[in-house]
Amino acid sequence: MTVVSNDPTWLPWISNFKVFTYFLVVSSAVVVYDWALTFGQEFELVWRQHWSFMTVLYVCVRYIGLSYYVVLLLNILVPIIDNVRHSGHSAPMAAIPIQLLTALLHRSLIIYFISVWMPVVVNAMLGVIMMIRIYAMYGRPKKLLAFLVVILLASTIFSGVMTVMAHIGVSAEEFIIFGNYVCVTANEDTHQVDLGYESLIFTAIWEILAFILAVWIVIKHLRELRQSSTGSTIGDCFMVLIQSHAFYFAVFATVACFTLGSLSPNITYSSSVGSMLFGGVLKVAQALQMFVLGPRLILSIREYHAELVARPDEGTRMTSIHFQAGGDALTPGEGVLTGGDV
Repeated sequence: MTVVSNDPTWLPWISNFKVFTYFLVVSSAVVVYDWALTFGQEFELVWRQHWSFMTVLYVCVRYIGLSYYVVLLLNILVPIIDNVRHSGHSAPMAAIPIQLLTALLHRSLIIYFISVWMPVVVNAMLGVIMMIRIYAMYGRPKKLLAFLVVILLASTIFSGVMTVMAHIGVSAEEFIIFGNYVCVTANEDTHQVDLGYESLIFTAIWEILAFILAVWIVIKHLRELRQSSTGSTIGDCFMVLIQSHAFYFAVFATVACFTLGSLSPNITYSSSVGSMLFGGVLKVAQALQMFVLGPRLILSIREYHAELVARPDEGTRMTSIHFQAGGDALTPGEGVLTGGDV
């Protein structure tokens, strides 16, 4: 059923909701801009290289985000443009056929469920990327790999189950408020709503563990290789790894804090400007974490490796390096770190 209302009490909500949509536009613009900015690197370091499992992960993460935010941007801009075009009330929103409203509702529901599941799926893929990086940094011990796989799998399963439980019985309703079409999704069970935010806790546990393991091995190798003749090269490589990881973890920590902050009823069940700003910042941080810094976890290492190969003296040195923990040679033809692709 479509609710048509020109009740003035809706005006503050409409005004505040527009503030939130501005942040969605910013998120979309950031993702699209970063893709355009790094496309040259992507073409040289991804598309022109031999494809590997990491390449597939990169393409999935990059283009899932790009596709989603392009669709989201169009979903926001098309109604705005339509409202401006019909601002003379020659074709008011209330006169739109019910079939079109139903199509808009279905589209909004699809986008809603995609936005709900996208963090679960993408964070799982980013977790695999992080797992392979740590596995390579430690010299590829099988016991560590088994441990990381179990933790990541458990984290992903728990997040997925909680996401399913949080969105059972979600309904949507159409509103036409002062000529603006709005699709509102709702769930009457507050415990289910909280589960949706709490599902990130398991991903946060994984990220904290991954960050601790990365920092520990970097400190260990820097100490061992400080006096080594090849220490500077290996040290630079580990610093590239930890630097990209640190930026990623810092933004993820921001996303986790804002997500858990959303458990407050003053934010979840409020339509004030402050709650809209809170949700908007969360959306921007989430876009940065998953679709800007996520792909750069791979690009940064590939760029560093390409620079080494471009310098014959460094490239020659790199072919003779063996990590003490694993013993696999780091060769220009195989990728980075113990012959693996990180």
